[in-house]
Amino acid sequence: MAASGYTDLDRPPLSERALTRALVQPGALWSRIDVRTETGSTNADAAEAARQDAPEGLVVVAERQVAGRGRRDRQWLSPARAGLTVSVLLRPGTPVPDRDWPAAGPGVFGWLPLLAGVALAEAVTRVAGVDAALKWPNDLLVGDRKCAGILAEVAGDAIVVGIGLNVSTRAEELPETTGLPATSLHLAGAETQDRDPLLRGLLRGLERWYTGWREASGDAEMCGLLGEYRRRCATIGRDVRVLLPGGGELTGEAVTVDRDGQLVIRTVDAVEHRVSAGDVLHVR
Repeated sequence: MAASGYTDLDRPPLSERALTRALVQPGALWSRIDVRTETGSTNADAAEAARQDAPEGLVVVAERQVAGRGRRDRQWLSPARAGLTVSVLLRPGTPVPDRDWPAAGPGVFGWLPLLAGVALAEAVTRVAGVDAALKWPNDLLVGDRKCAGILAEVAGDAIVVGIGLNVSTRAEELPETTGLPATSLHLAGAETQDRDPLLRGLLRGLERWYTGWREASGDAEMCGLLGEYRRRCATIGRDVRVLLPGGGELTGEAVTVDRDGQLVIRTVDAVEHRVSAGDVLHVR
């Protein structure tokens, strides 16, 4: 038997050919699956492809990412083949007559990272058997620990949504964080750490939710996304402190997520504030 080129035999590589055969079908959303052994950032790669007029549905996956970023330029690093690092290229502002999809207005684009969070939570729960919840706006929690992050970025007239999920990462491999401590599906006792079915489940869920959202012209309530996000969101009902992009902060109870995907905070003076962006710290 020929020797394997991989030293971690419990971390086999993904097969671009198998993923393409399963997911790139006539009439499907996904147009191309690009699995890279190593790259700086899958979001940067997908954004560059968008600028070169790549069609909607490109999926870029990296077995190892060396310059990944989260929100506020935080690093997102993982050992080779220990997680899922994937970015998808979407063009929600472009109508698709063949699908009867009207163009969605820019005002609803903020739902895309929340939509991705719902699809990710579904895949992790169904495929890995791990209970997961969402922390508004862009984290997947297992217990009170961060297992995945989501970052959506504008690339010309496209949106790139990137997801980084810790799958087989061991405790000593987890990065130190300034916020929530990190975890992985492995540490949470996942029923499987096979990244192939996890990625397939994630992409199929993304396609299902994105299709419904586009058919509803980006109306998250009409397509059921708002209700599902609220059901899975661990931030709702918690006392929180929100660090706002401009440097201010809000403290109060997170009472709901509204139709625009904004977090509604009720402060001690009973005033409700709607937050569209910010770092949320769960106080209780």
